[in-house]
Order: sequence, then structure tokens, then C-alpha cells
Amino acid sequence: MEVEENPQSLPQGHPRPQENEFSPDFLKLYYGRLFPYAEMHKWLSYGNDGKHPGCDTSYFSRREFSFTLEHDIYLRYLSFHDAAAMEAAIREKCPHKIDIGAVYNVEPTKRTAYSSVGGDKVFSPVERELVFDVDMTDYDDIRSCCSGADICLLCWPLMTIAVKVVDTALRDDFGFEHILWVYSGRRGVHCWVCDSRARRLTNEQRSSIAEYFRVCKGNEMNGKKVAFTGPALHPCLLRAYTEVLKKYFEEKILPNQNLLAEENFMKVLEMVPDENLRSQMRIKWQSSSSSNEEPNSKRWKQLKTFLEQGKSKGQALRRCVEEIIFSYTYPRLDMEVSKHMNHLLKAPFCVHPKTGRVCIPIDPNNCEAFNPLEVPTLSKLLDELNRVDTELDPRLKDWERTSLANSIHFFRSSVLEPLARTNKAELESSYRVKLQEMASKPNLSW
Repeated sequence: MEVEENPQSLPQGHPRPQENEFSPDFLKLYYGRLFPYAEMHKWLSYGNDGKHPGCDTSYFSRREFSFTLEHDIYLRYLSFHDAAAMEAAIREKCPHKIDIGAVYNVEPTKRTAYSSVGGDKVFSPVERELVFDVDMTDYDDIRSCCSGADICLLCWPLMTIAVKVVDTALRDDFGFEHILWVYSGRRGVHCWVCDSRARRLTNEQRSSIAEYFRVCKGNEMNGKKVAFTGPALHPCLLRAYTEVLKKYFEEKILPNQNLLAEENFMKVLEMVPDENLRSQMRIKWQSSSSSNEEPNSKRWKQLKTFLEQGKSKGQALRRCVEEIIFSYTYPRLDMEVSKHMNHLLKAPFCVHPKTGRVCIPIDPNNCEAFNPLEVPTLSKLLDELNRVDTELDPRLKDWERTSLANSIHFFRSSVLEPLARTNKAELESSYRVKLQEMASKPNLSW
């Protein structure tokens, strides 16, 4: 059956949006036939779905959601008792954006019964995933290919670097296991750390982890965005530098952004703390500007050679190559997003209203293959639903007949299934402890 024959289909004669465009009518179809409600509920319940005697059946209902409706109408402190209630609300409201917040001590819809100041009843968050937000606009001083909300395959490696560096540190340095990366739908990536230990971090602990990813800032007045003062890089920074940053800078960022082309190389030279060396390189590069040879890699090798020869002049030159590479490649996190438990973040599988692209998960183990320009859009998904393919199993769900299938299967296998095993083990462990405590209490019944 074609989409146009479905009761939820568009009215006759409604213009079909061009590729990547957003349509409220198509969004209604997306929420009606493709949005993975069951998977989202399973994720956000963390095993508290009523199937285990030790689960907290109020857990999901204490989660905050917010909807942004058409004309920027904003609804906050929404909560739902179960997956069916969540689905009904989303279908009815057809939000252009869904944000997910913290789990509170009481259902957000009942917050008015709790005093914000004074008294015994205080409405407050008790759990929330540790989240990170990386936005391409924070790299506009680097990019020559795009600016603002625009992205392309020349600048997207900056997001790939962020995923690789942050994911490795979260796993290797902090021991987190359940990490979900999601494309924002337009110009960035979001990270959700779902381990129970991460969800229960205080704001102070979240701030400490966020600050762990901050590098030493240099003096913007002398052109240095990063300054390293110690004798060696911190092990976390050294790993990022040797495993990710150096390679991506030389193979991707340097040529893609033409960092050492005639119109750009002065910005790099400003980061060299030796005036004589800067002058030598400027004269050398300006005299070779008429050459037809690709300048970036050649000039970078020359600069590195000069800096290596100048090491004896002091600490500043010894660290200059590292500082340049970190300035152009190291992840630029929105720190405030990570520091506060009550911060909301866009839900996976939303549709971005500016691009029509779905916010799909990214595999951190294969993030270099992720292409944001090939992410499923509303119009593409509905075209796929309309497609008559006799080879497809008629028993397939609607989303399994579209290019959304790979993303939902990945979400299930790489996020939900490992989480389910951990959730079950943690619930059983806490339940056994509770039973032992009950058994150890004296029986005072007569």
C-alpha cells in the first residue's frame, strides 16, 4: 500500500518538499509509522519496565521530556507513565523537536506540589546521563569550506576527531562502557554516557570530567590558542595526539581547509613564538606562492623542519608543533551542557526541522565512514515507504523497509542489548542486597 493511501497521508495536491526539506505533514507520517517508540522506552527505562521484582516502576514516569512545537511553542516538564503514553503524546503534538532531560525525584508534571525553596519537598534531578555536545560552529575560525550551520565532507572530519578522542577517553580513562553517539541532524554530534555510574554523577563530578577534556589555553593576543607549559603532554592528550590528532591534521584538516595556502598561512605563523623564524617562513612561502604545487603538505614539512632545528632555543619552540595541531583539531566541547544534570538534549531519532535529517546513532568504531550528507531525510524515507519492492518480506515493519533500518538495528544491537545485560545484572544484585537486609532484620511480630 502506498503512503498516499494511508489514512495519515498528505491531503491531495500537497506539494512534496525537495530533498532535505522539512514538512510538518511528513513529520506526522514519520511519527505515525517510523519513530522507534519501543526502543526509546527500553533505553530510557534502564530495565525498570516492571518485568523484574527489583525494578522501580516509577522510573520512566519521572523522566523529563520537552517538546518544541510549530511556531516555536515550547512545552517543558512533560512526563509519561509508559511507552504508550509517550507515543500518544508525540503523535498528537507532532513536536518539531524532542528534548530529553533528567530523571527527577517526582514526576515532572507533578512538580508544582514541590517547593523550589524551603520546606521538605524539593523538586530536584536524581539521575541523568553524562552528555556532551560538539557543534561545528565552534570551529568556524578553522573552516574555509563552510561557516555557521553549513557542513560538508571537508570539515566533517573535525567531528570524527571529536568522537574518536572523547569516546576513547571515556572508555579507557573513566571506565564507561555504554556510550551512545548521535548525529545532531545538522552540524554536530551528541554523546550520551549511559552507565549507571555516569547517570548518578553530581554536578561537581560532571564538571570535573568536562574539565578533563579542556586543554591549556594560550594567549589569543599573540595568536596562540593552546599553550603547553609542562615537560610532556598529559597521557590523555598524548594518546589523542599520537593516535588521532596528528594523522587527521596532516591528512585531512591541513589540505581540506588550505591552512597554509597564501591567504591563510599567516594565521598559522602567528602561533610560532620566534619572530625571526616567522619572518624566514613568510619570505620563503611568499616567494614560492606562484608555484603550481599543492602548498599545504610541503609548507608544513618546511615549518616542522625549522621548528625542529630551533628546539635549542627553548621550551616554546619545542612544543610549537603540538600546539598548532591541538589548536586546529582538538575537540571543542560545549562545557555547560556536560556540567549540569538538568540540561536537556535533543532526543535520538528526532528530525531536524532545518534539514529534514534524522538524528541517527553513529558507530564510534567506524565513525570515519559516517557521512552526514547521506543521513535519511523525511522525504527520502517516505519515498522508500512508497516504493513497491516485491523482494521485501511483507511481514517487515515500516521502518525495516527504509534506510532507517540500519540505524535502528545498530541502536538495538550496540546500545540496547549490552545495556539490557548490564541493567539486569545490576537489578538482580541490588535486589539480592535488599532481600538480605530484610532477612537480617529481627522479626518483631507476636
